Amino acid sequence: MTQTSSSNAAKAADPAPTETPTAAPTAAPTEASSAGAAQGGSVYAIVEASGQQFWLQPNRYYDLDRIAADVDSTITLDSVLMVNDGKAANLGQPYVKGATVELKVLAHRRGPKLIVYKMRPKKKTRRKNGHRQELTRVMVQSISVGGKAIA
Repeated sequence: MTQTSSSNAAKAADPAPTETPTAAPTAAPTEASSAGAAQGGSVYAIVEASGQQFWLQPNRYYDLDRIAADVDSTITLDSVLMVNDGKAANLGQPYVKGATVELKVLAHRRGPKLIVYKMRPKKKTRRKNGHRQELTRVMVQSISVGGKAIA
């Protein structure tokens, strides 16, 4: 029994060295705070398109539901819910007045294939169906508020 108590004392000594390196947890919040500051400084707009809300940043491409527009044409979205110009956020009620996002259509694509399998147990009823969503890939060219481009 004395051996177990000495091993317990050795086990009690082991957790102390593992607890001493506390530098890693303190480093993580500073990285998170710097990422939050960088994100607050970026220019973005939240828009409503095809019944969904999208966070759009300039010079990035996004896949939206199929839009009836030709390739290389320009689309202007007026339903802008929020605009952040890097300094302050402008929130609409429900839309920001005079805010537009200009998109360039890059391509019409199809999404990944999804398999829809329906089965009714004990009835010998099975139905397998595939679905591919029709998408339009767009590039955000500019975000403007009141006719003045912020990005």
